[in-house]
Formats: sequence, structure tokens, C-alpha cells
Amino acid sequence: MDKKLPNIFANKDIGNVKNNEDVYRSYTKKDDSPSLIGKSVNQKIQTIFNSNNYIYKADVVITLEDEVVTKRIIGKTANHLITNNNELISIDKIVDINYKK
Repeated sequence: MDKKLPNIFANKDIGNVKNNEDVYRSYTKKDDSPSLIGKSVNQKIQTIFNSNNYIYKADVVITLEDEVVTKRIIGKTANHLITNNNELISIDKIVDINYKK
């Protein structure tokens, strides 16, 4: 019964492998929002909807003629912004718009 068994394959020792050190990160940070400084209200709205942070919604602070409101916008028509509560905010009444911090 002393039958000789085949040798077990053993890979050569190739040293310290660092194949996990380079990792691709695909998430975005909140502070990676595109800059809205120096743009008109319509340009800011276009920047928000065209940014990588906007997928289906964007949390923004809207300065209107008589108040400041925080809303989650989900869409835009020619003259209005649409919130997640189906409210319409007239773009003509918006004085300023920025990302919520």
C-alpha cells in the first residue's frame, strides 16, 4: 500500500502582492456639487439638472421674492420647477437657487 502519490502543485512564492491597493471609487461626495457661483437663475437650474448629482431629485434652497424655502425638485417645465410633492414653483419668482448643504 505504499503507492507513491503524485506531488501536489505549489505555486512559486511571488512575494507580497499589492493587487488590492488600487480601487476605483464611483461614489460622489456631497461637496462635489458643480459650482453655481456667478450664474443666472436659469443657468443654475440647468447646472443642477445636468450635474452628476442629479438622478431623480435634488435638494435645493430656493430664495423667492418673499421667502426662502428648502425643496426637493424632481423636474422642470418651461416656466416651473416641480417638487416631489407635486408643487409648482414659478421660475420667474425665483431670486436665487443653491444646493442644500
